[in-house]
Amino acid sequence: MNNKAILLDTSFFIRLLNENDKLHQNALDYYKYLLENEYTLKCSTISISEYCVRGKIDEIPLKDIQIIPFNINHAQKAGEFAKIIFENKGTLELEKRNIIPNDTNLFSQAEEEKDISFFATSDEECLKIYSLLEKHTTLSFKIINIRRSFNEEFGLLDLK
Repeated sequence: MNNKAILLDTSFFIRLLNENDKLHQNALDYYKYLLENEYTLKCSTISISEYCVRGKIDEIPLKDIQIIPFNINHAQKAGEFAKIIFENKGTLELEKRNIIPNDTNLFSQAEEEKDISFFATSDEECLKIYSLLEKHTTLSFKIINIRRSFNEEFGLLDLK
């Protein structure tokens, strides 16, 4: 699957970089699989800022990742997404979560960067927002929930 890009969410890096996290092995398996299968790994400056709340930038494997700055086209799309979410927020059951700040901004980047086909996350609240957007607009990227194994996600047999 050449020429496919995936935007990695902050939660992906948290799981990948913490060997004690229960999803660490899943994140590591995805990371290896994606690199071995020539996916372009991307990370937003937004995710880097979130990660740096408790971590350090030099912990992120930047040598394997393209950084995407948050630009004006992303901001415009984030506004469009936020409008949909605010108009339908009564249908969401979110745990004390701001709608605009990061999930909406990251989704706008995934939507506007035309080579991005996937968004990898383990964040359950983020998945709810994605599902709402998917009901009200056509999205060009799919969610990969790393709570599932990469074998299951990509329809591969686990022959180890």
